[in-house]
Formats: sequence, C-alpha cells, structure tokens
Amino acid sequence: MSPVNFAYLEGFLNGDQAVIVEVLKLFRQQGGDWRRALAADNPDWRKVAHAIKGAARGVGAAALGDACETAEFGRPEDLPPVHVQLDAALSAIADYLNKVN
Repeated sequence: MSPVNFAYLEGFLNGDQAVIVEVLKLFRQQGGDWRRALAADNPDWRKVAHAIKGAARGVGAAALGDACETAEFGRPEDLPPVHVQLDAALSAIADYLNKVN
C-alpha cells in the first residue's frame, strides 16, 4: 500500500491532472522545510506538525497525517515516526510525478 492515496487526491480534484501535479509539487517543495522544522529544539515543532497534518490529509497521506496528529499533542519522541512517514510520502509523490511528467 502506498503512503499516499493518489486516487483520493485525483477524485477530490476531479482528475484535473494539472492541478494534481501542482499540488504535489508544492507539497514536495515544502517537505524539506517541514523536515528541518520538525526538530525537538524548534519551539514551534507542534505547529509544524499541525500544518503538515492538514496538508498530508489533503493529498491522501493518511499515515503521515496520523503521525503528525500524535506528535502535535505528544512529545519530541513522537517526531521520528513523522520523519519516516514524511520521507515515505515524499518518495511516493516523486514516483507519481515521474510517471505523469
């Protein structure tokens, strides 16, 4: 099972491939910033987790959204699963974009 349910995103955006690609490219672009901001020494890491949660669920990355929800209300020890899920989602998005471009 893919870390991103692309069928969800495609359905949500009525199959508009140009918009789907744009959304996924933006998500991928933000991924590096999110990764750096998801550090225990960043006093705003919970806000970052909250922001990623919404974006992840919007593109169909449910496992990432769930990990972010746990971290948002949890402890710094909850951040590693977010990184794992973020990396998995970004990898799946890169593969998807390679196939459609």
